[in-house]
This record gives sequence, structure tokens and C-alpha cells, in this order.
Amino acid sequence: MPVITQRRLQARYDSILRAAKDVFAEHGYADASIGDIARRAGVSDGLVYRYFENKRDLLYHVLRVFYERLIKNLEETVLRENGFEARLRSLIRGHMDVFVADAALCRLFISEVRVASDYQDSPIQDLNRLYTSVLNRIVDAAQAAGEIRRDINPRLLRDVIFGAIEHWAWRLLGGRGEVDAAAAARELTTLLVHGMADRDASA
Repeated sequence: MPVITQRRLQARYDSILRAAKDVFAEHGYADASIGDIARRAGVSDGLVYRYFENKRDLLYHVLRVFYERLIKNLEETVLRENGFEARLRSLIRGHMDVFVADAALCRLFISEVRVASDYQDSPIQDLNRLYTSVLNRIVDAAQAAGEIRRDINPRLLRDVIFGAIEHWAWRLLGGRGEVDAAAAARELTTLLVHGMADRDASA
């Protein structure tokens, strides 16, 4: 019997993950089946179970790879910017770009995964917390540098930013037209950093 190389094992794993991502995005988690995923990957159902315990485990691996890529991209783009405003704008733009590039997977996460009864304190929630923790690092650095007040609540700021982006993205996720991520990122950043006061009127 020929020996299966590590490269071949990895190739199978990657193929199943790609197929799972597509099937989950197209059909939703509840309506997707291991059989659908196996057929899309060109393997048997049994082979899928050699790599993953069940459908939920497969979903976790899909999201883990997704989040690891996002976190790496954020760290490479956001943290190289100078100053809080530039970093915040880069983070917001990067998160908006995720919705544009992976709309189907983001829709799946919001509408099915996050509202599931087993999401709380799950490995998937841990991944989401790790992703949003990049914002905490930006806030900590800005506070240490004296760029923003020390009484800013990072958790509240997180909810405001990611909640606003999610609301903005619903137009895209609902198929109701195109969105301008660059313009929206600039506007939201300006609103957060400089507020809503009319500076000319108060002068």
C-alpha cells in the first residue's frame, strides 16, 4: 500500500475545507450536509470523518482558518500605521472589506452561528474575541501615547465600531446594492475621533 505523504494529507484537508466553506455559504449551516461537502471536495463521506469529528467541527475549522487569515491581515496593515486615527481607519476599512470579499460567510456567521445556543463560550466565540482584540491593542497604545483619554471604555468602543459596521454591511449582505467601504470607513472614523459638534458654531 503506497504511503500517503504529509503534503497529500494537507491537500485533502485544504480541499475539504474549501468545499465546506462554499457549501456552508451557499446552503447555510443547517441545510448543508457532510455528503454535500464530500461531493464538492471529490472525496467520500468517510474520508471527511477521518479529518473532522462532525459538521460542527468542520464549521469550526472553516472559521478558524478564516479568522487566522483576518487577524494576520489586520496585524500587517493596521499596526504598521502611525497614530490612533490612521490605525482606527485602517481597522474599520479592513473589517468592511471582509464583508465585501466574504459576504456569504459573514452572513452565515451573523444569522446562524452567532445566534446558535452553543455559541456562548465556544471556540468560535474565542476566535471572534481574538479578532476584535486587535482594537484593544490600538486603544491601549493610543492611551499610553496620550492620543486619547484614558477613560475610554475599549469594550464599548468595540461594540460601537463593529455594531456600526455590521449595520452598514446589511445592505450588502441582503443583496440590496453596492457599498463604498473606503468612504464609509473615513466617515465612521471621523465621527468617532472628532465627534459631532459643529466646531465653527461653537467658536
